[in-house]
Amino acid sequence: MSAEATHSIRQNRIALSVFFFIAGIRFASWASRIPDIQNHLHLSDAGLGSVLLALPLGSISGLPLSGYLVTKFGSRNILLLASLSFPVAMIFIGLAANVWQLALVLYFFGMTGNIMNISMNTQAVGLEVLYGKSIMASFHGLWSLAGFTGAAFGTWMIAIHISPFYHFLIICVLSLIMTMFFFTYTLQHDHGKTNSNKIFVKPDQAIFILGLIAFSSMVCEGTMFDWSGVYFHKVIKVRESLTTMGYVAFMSTMAGGRFIGDFMITRFGAKKILQISGMIISSGLMIAVIFPTIITATFGFLMVGVGVSSVVPLSYGLAGISKKLSPSVAIASVSSIGFLGFLIGPPTIGFIAQAFNLRWSFALIACLGLGTTIVSRKLKV
Repeated sequence: MSAEATHSIRQNRIALSVFFFIAGIRFASWASRIPDIQNHLHLSDAGLGSVLLALPLGSISGLPLSGYLVTKFGSRNILLLASLSFPVAMIFIGLAANVWQLALVLYFFGMTGNIMNISMNTQAVGLEVLYGKSIMASFHGLWSLAGFTGAAFGTWMIAIHISPFYHFLIICVLSLIMTMFFFTYTLQHDHGKTNSNKIFVKPDQAIFILGLIAFSSMVCEGTMFDWSGVYFHKVIKVRESLTTMGYVAFMSTMAGGRFIGDFMITRFGAKKILQISGMIISSGLMIAVIFPTIITATFGFLMVGVGVSSVVPLSYGLAGISKKLSPSVAIASVSSIGFLGFLIGPPTIGFIAQAFNLRWSFALIACLGLGTTIVSRKLKV
């Protein structure tokens, strides 16, 4: 490969990294202001829970549409469209004056966010092919890093009493400036099949297996996002200032694991990494269940972060090289199956905790996490 071609590909990678960071910081910025929006609209916990469902519903409904749009018009064009519409939805979240307006905007926010997600990952698949090695995990690592950055910036905005609207406006203006600058350097042509006029496509066996692998991991990931703090509060019984310790431990190793994930995948192979990941996820959760102390539970949650770090990026990367479906449709199919785990996990925890206790709930999720190891044995890679 010539020096000029190498330089061009490096520019493509830097540009796409920026878009992953933009997507992560936007989502984290919204999440950091949920309590303020709840207070502004005088929502009860149950009311907030109900209206928040609009976001994943928008995400799910956007998955088949995103696969079709990216295949039809190319990931580069759809990435630009999503990058311009995603911030518009975010700004309107800050302007929502009642519950129905917030629900409607969150639905659109979830849909445009997922369209951006599929277009970015389709670009990442194309870059992986050009590089000839795994680079997908590093992009997802930047998304996680943006989560920390967005949460920290949101905390500062709250501390200096900036309203959600002006907070979101600042983020969106900065995002749009970066979009306009870096879009020029995005990958112009997608890898693989591009001719498809179908919005709904039945996944083949290989894609279904990858979807189940993502499902097993995302059940655990969703549990960590929504229940790690509750687990530390009710089971570990830490003081209030330490309830986020488990979540921070999980997020830190998930982000760190993604930055070294590409090296590990190249060194040991995709199938082996997936099998090991499932065992680490399950072991980490069981350590927290069997030994419910602050040290052991924190260590267990650190392990869960390591375990889940590479599963979704790896599943997307393998889906993107499908010989039967276009990269965007294949990624959307895997994401659709996997995202169900992200949705099912948290309420399942609540139901089982209500019937038995929270430790039993986490034990079940540990068994589901092991599904990543079991199902990945059927992969032909």
